[in-house]
Amino acid sequence: MKRGIYLFPALLTLSNLAAGVMSMLFAARYHLSSAAWCIIAGIILDMLDGRVARWANATSQFGVELDSLCDLVTFGVAPAFLMYRVALEPLGRPGYMIVIFFVMTAVLRLARFKSTHFVGLPVPAAAGILASFVLSYELFGNDTISAKTIPLVMKRMPFFYRFVPLVMILLAFLMVSNVQYGNFKQLKLGRPKSVQNLAFLLVGLLLIFTYPQNMIFVVFSLYVLAGLVSLAWRFYHAQRAKRTAGRPVPLYGRRKTDVGQVEESMMDPR
Repeated sequence: MKRGIYLFPALLTLSNLAAGVMSMLFAARYHLSSAAWCIIAGIILDMLDGRVARWANATSQFGVELDSLCDLVTFGVAPAFLMYRVALEPLGRPGYMIVIFFVMTAVLRLARFKSTHFVGLPVPAAAGILASFVLSYELFGNDTISAKTIPLVMKRMPFFYRFVPLVMILLAFLMVSNVQYGNFKQLKLGRPKSVQNLAFLLVGLLLIFTYPQNMIFVVFSLYVLAGLVSLAWRFYHAQRAKRTAGRPVPLYGRRKTDVGQVEESMMDPR
């Protein structure tokens, strides 16, 4: 029984690996939507395995190493190969270089994993935005698939498609950057802190259920942008603090006791 408890998180992690392998097999046959859904399934399994391991008190260094190896396949190699099939294949050698660069930065990002907070864009998030883009782009101009879509998002799909190479390079640099991102694996979804958080969670799940392809893309896009906005905000406050620290305090802004001390020091012959 105890061995089964330890094996179950490992089985979830290996299922994540299987999802990544299936994604590449589907992409090899140009079943792009199926390949993208496999990556999304891998993200869900990746979120579950750690939670189950902590819940069962079955965490181990072996599980951490196994998780990183499986993540490399599912969130590093699989999305890079998928995007090669979707948009990079006509580029020839530059497409090869972008795929290799993306996978290399994914390896570096996984090598410096932090449990409390993320330094650099998490590899599953980078894979998620690429896979969800494929899901939304496959709906563009496709009348054979009956799925509800958000018109504002769908109108941006051709624009996003043209910049896929630049987006992949940007995601690669974000993965090895020092931009901090929230650790969504640590979210306590079962115990919301307030009624507002519970309502926000329910609305988000309802939107994802109604517009699955588009909303998954929106969620991952907002997550990527949140780190950049947070970085810009901290930079602005840091620069403002430096300017304030270097600014002399005016005499009229001092307290009366300070003014008196200044006058006494001026009158002191020493």
